[in-house]
Amino acid sequence: MNNLTVKLKRAKIKIFTWEYWPIWIVYFPVSFYYVYLAIKARSFFFFSASNPSIENGGMFFESKSKIFDLIPSEFYPKTILINETDTNDKIVKKIEIADLQFPVIAKPDRGERGIGVKKIYSTNDLDAYINLVKVPFLIQEYIDYPLEFSVFYSRLPSEKKGRIISVALKELLAVTGDGKLKISDLIQLKGRAFLQIEKIKKDSKINLNEVLKKGEKRILVPYGNHSLGATFLNYNHIIEDELIDTFDIISQQIEGFYFGRFDLRCTSFEDLKNANADSFANGLKIGQTIKIPNINGDTPSKPKETPKQIVVEKMPTSAVVSQSNKENSIFHIVEAKETKFGIAKKYGISVQELEERNPQIVTNLPIGFKLVISGVTSVEEVSKPVAEKPKPVVTEIVLDETVTTETTRT
Repeated sequence: MNNLTVKLKRAKIKIFTWEYWPIWIVYFPVSFYYVYLAIKARSFFFFSASNPSIENGGMFFESKSKIFDLIPSEFYPKTILINETDTNDKIVKKIEIADLQFPVIAKPDRGERGIGVKKIYSTNDLDAYINLVKVPFLIQEYIDYPLEFSVFYSRLPSEKKGRIISVALKELLAVTGDGKLKISDLIQLKGRAFLQIEKIKKDSKINLNEVLKKGEKRILVPYGNHSLGATFLNYNHIIEDELIDTFDIISQQIEGFYFGRFDLRCTSFEDLKNANADSFANGLKIGQTIKIPNINGDTPSKPKETPKQIVVEKMPTSAVVSQSNKENSIFHIVEAKETKFGIAKKYGISVQELEERNPQIVTNLPIGFKLVISGVTSVEEVSKPVAEKPKPVVTEIVLDETVTTETTRT
């Protein structure tokens, strides 16, 4: 297929499939209503009030790492922020401290439509990514669960119960073998895959000459992003009270969040529908047995068949701030539902200062952990883990990230 034929085929696919039209065309009719609302509110940034604790209300170009600072660590994958000034040795050290294992996901801290998202398989891949990306980026634990959903949620600040506006199943870009054709041939036959062929060719993990067995499915792009070939399917039929209750509990623990999208992965439809909201009501329970790959911040890169028992430290009945007579230091005991953002704000320091004094919490904020607010630089835990009778609450939900924008973004 010559270059002209390729260009004509790509143009035909984009013209006759509205989802590939330029974004300004799709949103042009809405722009008139936007201008009306802006005049009414006397501000072109009126939308930022929907999520006051997030830059620009999360509408565009917000910092993902700052959003994660607002979320209890048990609700998202292990994540570390890499600054553009970090040396390779420092980056490796951060990965070791976070106990991250390859493969991982790398993505710009500020970015749109999946630009710069890359699955990293090795240190060589990481080195290449570091040389390519000259802006702060995140390295995040890769969640290898088969189903990926987007749940769009909203709630007024005065309300305890919100609503789920939509649920979309993200079908990753893939081809299915027939036992005869090569992967390259299957891509030519699938318009959605054909548009991504140049990106797919650059992926050394895919052998385009391989012939898949009949019925064998091969994922070509492992990212649930529309601009990278994923298909978004309407799954509003699974919206039920139990699902709403679960996201009410989660959203109420995110300070200043009322409107946006949760991207998550799970192992089955039932796990998403029947998530036990009670298990999140007061944070992790003592001795609770759960199977939540990323909410608890302790997710393996590959799913396991049996639940993993997480033993949580015993907690005092209220937050404790103590001063050491010898060191005149201030400490804080982490309670359920607390976030790094909220704790830092309470003591008039930044999240970065809190993490510098307590490097153990960069990727996790364990309940019952003794934080150094000022004074000594060493961190010690309040008490040793105490195992109690497990409470068998089993779900299979993992939040990849919270995005507070339109439903077609990642």
